[in-house]
Amino acid sequence: MATTSTTTSTSSAPMRIAEVQSTTKQQRVASHTHVKGLGLAEDGTALPVGSGFIGQLQAREAMGYVAELIKSKKMAGRAVLLAGPPGTGKTALALGLSQELGRKVPFCPMIGSEVFSSEVKKTEVLMENFRRAIGLRIKESKEVYEGEVCEITPEETTNPLGGYAKTLSHVLITLKTAKGTKQLKLDPAIYESMQKEKVVIGDVIYIEANSGAVKRMGRSDLYATEHDLEAEEYVPLPKGDVHKKKDIVQDITLHDLDVANAKPQGGQDIVSVMGQFMKPRKTEITEKLRLEINKVVNKYIEQGVAELVPGVLFIDEVHMLDIECFSYLNRALESSLAPIVVFATNRGVCKVRGTNTSSPHGIPLDLLDRLLVIRTMVYSPPELSQIILIRAETEGIRITEEAALLLSAIGSRTSLRFALQMLTPTSIIATANGNVEVTPSDVEEAERLFFDARKSAKLLTENKNKYLL
Repeated sequence: MATTSTTTSTSSAPMRIAEVQSTTKQQRVASHTHVKGLGLAEDGTALPVGSGFIGQLQAREAMGYVAELIKSKKMAGRAVLLAGPPGTGKTALALGLSQELGRKVPFCPMIGSEVFSSEVKKTEVLMENFRRAIGLRIKESKEVYEGEVCEITPEETTNPLGGYAKTLSHVLITLKTAKGTKQLKLDPAIYESMQKEKVVIGDVIYIEANSGAVKRMGRSDLYATEHDLEAEEYVPLPKGDVHKKKDIVQDITLHDLDVANAKPQGGQDIVSVMGQFMKPRKTEITEKLRLEINKVVNKYIEQGVAELVPGVLFIDEVHMLDIECFSYLNRALESSLAPIVVFATNRGVCKVRGTNTSSPHGIPLDLLDRLLVIRTMVYSPPELSQIILIRAETEGIRITEEAALLLSAIGSRTSLRFALQMLTPTSIIATANGNVEVTPSDVEEAERLFFDARKSAKLLTENKNKYLL
């Protein structure tokens, strides 16, 4: 009996849901995950430490003014160049700018070498990214029927073609709001849309009066206590009448419009279907189509239906572009529909790709004249130490200040990137050595095991006879 009672009590014990660990994958920590903005005070001055940034006070203040110009829409068609040695935070500044502008302003990053493709022309890649960086905020006032579904009654009728089978003639649906209820007679096609959205009684939906499009908003919060646990999103009961006008704001980019209108509307026959499979995945969008879309966009803007939102196109390693791309950029920046372009490079005086002419940063002088140049400076050892501590906290690594100072000394001797790459190996070595925190001895051991570029090049020069040519 004792055994039986023990078994019963064990089996009826409540499930410990609070102790269950989530199996959802954590977000990957990237190189610039710690950057949350430009770290500026209210008066526009750069804080010594702010939003994940250390140092680069002048560059951050300059980018703050660029952000203000973009928000006030006085920067369209302009370009900025971030120039400085490797590992001085040029990409971080561009990402900080995107954080300052917010999610509503398009931000399109690319690398100079992306333009070289066997499928698409270089100028097409540039134009595609240009249009990705130009947003369009469309404001529409639509007539909708919105409410909680109280009744769904399909009405059937005899098949006009004869036989015993019946066809769906219409659907009666009752929608309820806080103000009242309304019964609607819907077309069978709208009922199919409702089935695709998996609409059931108790859901809050809205139906567009013009198009008949159905959108399921969620489950009515009146049913929130129906189950103890349920993976469902609850929404409040809509206010006002069932039939109302609703303002809908949609944020898209010009490239989204290009792609939506460039898709071929093929037939259902075997030749059309096979043709769609045989076509290359990436096709160029014609200039004629873009001009037509621009006309429609300009018409919407004049009517006040849409608002243009110039975003930011960030081109890293701009020295990788060739003379054809640079001449195309000169023309594209003069367009009425142009975003703000931010270039970044770590090159000094070098040849412009595709020519024998040398120019500062590998950019032709006529394009350089259009640019506002922002310089980034090399970090000092104390700044390097602070950056290492911030990165360690972001990656969840515990490190002593002495170890951070040693890593900053290594970074000033080699590069900031190498010092940051050493963080994870030192953490693993510290765990293997039984240390809770990364200590200077762990950093020294990691430095013995891993070579930086200069040390590796020196070793290669000393032992060049032992390597194959």
